[in-house]
Amino acid sequence: MNKEKLNLGQAKAAKPCKKSDNASDGRPAKRRILLVDDHPMTREGLAAVVNRQADMEICCEACNPAEALSALGKLKPDLMVTDMTMPGRSGIEFLKDVHAILPELPILVLSMHDETLYAERTLRAGARGYLMKDAGSARMLEVIRLLLGGHSYVSPQMAARLLDAVSGRRPRGSTSPIEKLSDREFEVFGLIGLGKSTHEIAKQLHLSPKTVDVHRGNIKEKLELTDATSLIRHAVRWVETREIRP
Repeated sequence: MNKEKLNLGQAKAAKPCKKSDNASDGRPAKRRILLVDDHPMTREGLAAVVNRQADMEICCEACNPAEALSALGKLKPDLMVTDMTMPGRSGIEFLKDVHAILPELPILVLSMHDETLYAERTLRAGARGYLMKDAGSARMLEVIRLLLGGHSYVSPQMAARLLDAVSGRRPRGSTSPIEKLSDREFEVFGLIGLGKSTHEIAKQLHLSPKTVDVHRGNIKEKLELTDATSLIRHAVRWVETREIRP
């Protein structure tokens, strides 16, 4: 199995992935996937699942956005699977960077974050699919093949929400205050609504607590909220209204 692993700080040493050996015996070459996640155990587990397939393989692993961006132009994978929250770059900004380099590259966001909070923004940033990490490996493989076949994917519930938005059944004006937020502010706002403290948000987004406080101040100003209590109440209410209930 040809696989190039990128270690922290060694992205420049990456070598292009070679074509699968299957091409030499008449079988189609395996589709090459770039895997981006900052948790080694998660990467190993996902790679093991993908590499057992006859039609795909992980050609490269990266543990942060900088490594992935360094590898993209050299490797030119067929698809990228990435987490949303990693050190050094906002997940949404990372997607925009990738889309600018390889606009035709299918990107699957595989995240622990509720899709109702993030899927729409990730799709606008360039992703072709959004899948929760608890969906299971079989669904992940199914979605990867969908994206490799030129399709897009969100869950049926999320697809219904998006359809309501474009068809006018969900008033666009109702979300306009949140649309004022930058992508990073949006991430912070969602985590506030999930009950996370400043230090928890800082740890999850790999920011300093001071930076999180700056974002909180910007959010209050943009949403015209007077104090921290109003911000928390507003964020919690927004998260609750965005939840998809079984």
